[in-house]
Amino acid sequence: MGHTFRPVAEQLEILMRGVDCGDERTRRHMESELRARLTECQAQGRGLRVYCGFDPSSSELHLGHTIPLRKLQQFQELGHEAVFLIGTFTGTIGDPSDKEAAREQQSLETAMRKAESFSRQAFRILDRERTTVDYNHRWLKDLVFGELIEVASLFTLQQFLARQNFRLRHERGDAIWLHEFFYALMQAYDAYSLKTDVQIGGTDQLFNLMAGRKLMEARGMKPQTVLTYPILPGTDGLMRMSKSAGNTINIDDAPGLMYTKVLNLPDSVIPLYCDLLTRWDAERLRAAHDRIETDAATVKQELAAETVSIFHGAEQAEQAARDAARMHQGAAPSDTPRFVLTQAMTLLDVMVDADLVKSRGEGRRLVKQRAVKVDGATIEDIMLELAVPAGHSKVLQVGKRRFLEVVGS
Repeated sequence: MGHTFRPVAEQLEILMRGVDCGDERTRRHMESELRARLTECQAQGRGLRVYCGFDPSSSELHLGHTIPLRKLQQFQELGHEAVFLIGTFTGTIGDPSDKEAAREQQSLETAMRKAESFSRQAFRILDRERTTVDYNHRWLKDLVFGELIEVASLFTLQQFLARQNFRLRHERGDAIWLHEFFYALMQAYDAYSLKTDVQIGGTDQLFNLMAGRKLMEARGMKPQTVLTYPILPGTDGLMRMSKSAGNTINIDDAPGLMYTKVLNLPDSVIPLYCDLLTRWDAERLRAAHDRIETDAATVKQELAAETVSIFHGAEQAEQAARDAARMHQGAAPSDTPRFVLTQAMTLLDVMVDADLVKSRGEGRRLVKQRAVKVDGATIEDIMLELAVPAGHSKVLQVGKRRFLEVVGS
């Protein structure tokens, strides 16, 4: 028996949420294509074949990565086939789409090691039993030169140089390495090899995804529908979320840390975070948008709880909210580590020995910045001697998120 699908209009409302294909005309075209594909597949009793590719450039997934993953999950929940493609070969070059300098290359062995961690973390979102995991080194590693020439003949140098990152480097006279042009060709070959109906990616990937359409059409296939989504800003609210920028919220972050990072986001990015990261329906999203200007703090709390709940469960989200309230009042969160003080020590020694700071210099700098507190009181003397009677404790706070319970013995 064929699969029973939800009405096409309902699926479209879910799947097109947040889609940004560069311009409204392209978005409308892709929505029309997707509607036609859904209608055709529904009549045939089959699901769409949908994929998203990830290059293992680091071993940790952050919330920026989860946007296409959650869209893949939505397709999955609606009965479609989800392919999680790990760019074990494209990852040896690195995608130049968002870079104004060449990426450092890595070996296939390194990419494969990182891919193991990628898969583990991806299944925090995707249904393991209903996900096909593939690796693009399977077809790209042994691609013959004649076939590469055939693919390359579909594109012009001007098309590549029109892209902002390449144009800026060209104008500055910076090197643009020939292998960087191959990246879009390889991604196009991924789409052809997987024979996909739909490909998901970030807006910075639009050129590469469209290249897949061109290759598929040139080889007599129905070109894939392309759905791209805005790039998520990091915790600074300015730069895209990335490990190199140091502004990530990782999906493996502890619940309390994840909750606090969301609370500290600039108000300006909250609407986008709500749209791209939450499981909220359209009505709740509209309500959140309406309240952001007048009650951003409450919306942030709801967003933080939703984010933690997605990756750690509702119970951990509730505990993270309670801990955040305690921290706001100057109290330590429930999972605060303990440091047993067996003898009187200076504040600096405790901070270093308990790994609250990386060095004595950092400890001194934080005290000068008035970022160190003991039981809620700001400390100005780095050499303050901590003496805690047996059976008692004091709470040492460094910055907004680092707490230590110092216990006397």
